[in-house]
Amino acid sequence: MNTSSMGSTGLTGSSSEGTVRRVAQKAHEAVDRLEQTIGSSSEKVMGWQEEYGEMAREQVRNNPLAVVAGAFVVGYVLAKLTR
Repeated sequence: MNTSSMGSTGLTGSSSEGTVRRVAQKAHEAVDRLEQTIGSSSEKVMGWQEEYGEMAREQVRNNPLAVVAGAFVVGYVLAKLTR
């Protein structure tokens, strides 16, 4: 490149282009990190849902009357609170 043919616009344009590329790269890296965090968090939540769902099914199988009574009590309390 011939520096004499580069005016102040050439240097400024190159500098701002480099800045834009760096900012875009940083934004891309941040999005990638966020995507990884969300992915691992959703996997954890799905694992918890499976684990606690199975525990709830077991409780219903072992104590069906207690579960029905508990559901009735919770429903009754919520009904009283919302009136």
